[in-house]
This record gives sequence, C-alpha cells and structure tokens, in this order.
Amino acid sequence: MADLSYLTAVRDSYDTVAASYFEQVKPPQELDPLTRGMLNVFAETVRTDGLGPVADVGCGPGKVTAYLAERRVPAFGIDLSPAMVALARSAYPELRFDVGSMTSLPLADGELGGILAFYSTHHTPPELLPTVFAEFHRTLAPGACLMLSGHVGTGQHLRPTQAYGGHPVSWESYLLPPEQLAGLLRQAGLVLTARLVEEPAEGSERTYATFLARKPQQR
Repeated sequence: MADLSYLTAVRDSYDTVAASYFEQVKPPQELDPLTRGMLNVFAETVRTDGLGPVADVGCGPGKVTAYLAERRVPAFGIDLSPAMVALARSAYPELRFDVGSMTSLPLADGELGGILAFYSTHHTPPELLPTVFAEFHRTLAPGACLMLSGHVGTGQHLRPTQAYGGHPVSWESYLLPPEQLAGLLRQAGLVLTARLVEEPAEGSERTYATFLARKPQQR
C-alpha cells in the first residue's frame, strides 16, 4: 500500500498558511499573459467540449476556480486543506468547494469534463504521481481535457520550514524535469496535446511548465 503520510504535512501546513496565502497569492487576472492565456485556452476547450463539470484539484482559496466560473466553465474546487476550503466557500459562496485528496478523488469514474491541476501536484512524492495521474484518468470522461501547471526543475527536493509570511510549514516539494512529467502523464493513459515551458523571469530561478492532455475516446 502506498505511503500517504505526506498528506498530513501538506494539509496541516496549508491550514496554517491559509489566511496569508489568500492575501499574498495573485488572482489569475494579475498573472503573466502566458499563464492567463493557457488558462483561457483550457476554459474555452472544456466549455466547448461540454462533457461535464470541471474540477480544480488543489484549488486553495478558490481564486482560479472563480476565474474559470467567470468564463462560463461549470467549475468546482477540491482541496486537501479544510482551512483553504473554508476561505473559498466564504469568498465564493455561489461555487462548490469540497475537502478531498487528489490521491483518491471523491468522484465517479468518467464524471468530469475537465481537470485543472494548477500548481498543486509538486508536493506529491514522484513515486506517487502515477497514483494521482491514474485518478485524473479515472475521473475524466472519454475525450475530456486535463491542464497541469506547476514548478519544474532537474529533480530538486525542497524542504522549506517557513512560507507565506514566516508561518511554519513541513511540506516538501519536488521539481521534476518536464519530460519526466510528460512521460508519467502518458503512462497514465493520457494523450499530450500541448506543453509550454516558461524560462525563469528576471531575478528568479524558477521554471514553470504547463501541459494540456486528453483522455482518449473509448473505442
């Protein structure tokens, strides 16, 4: 059985930083044009497909979920942190937000018309990413789209002790090469349709990548 003990550290840490995170993290409207552009492509794709509701997995305080909803996407959020979900429900009471883990989504097979995983998988140990991506495949309807965005690197394993204003955290992060992530998505049965790798901005060392993929149609 997979060791999911890391989820406790992730949940407790995000519960601790939730209020500061909500204040400090920019809404999508204030992000760079490339990131907004990819979110808009995803929103248009899932809206046009019309295959079912769209889950923002690891939604945090719901800012990106709300951004999708403003673009007429039937989006709802799922997050491991009850404190994050409480903030999201308070800020966007018209939207649905559930507590849950991407390792075992509380959703039926083929229920979703799309999944957005926006900077939400990098705390997952690499050996458990196949479990997460298998859940994405399981819950997507045939033909439905996944957008995965996040930090990438050369295999770094980060263990910060503070975040978002100095709050103590015990989560860990894993910055994998883009090609490794692409390979894991393919191994989960998803078909890559696009990828974007953004080089570090001036004064930053962080590289970001976005992948678009689809679950194949049933034959």
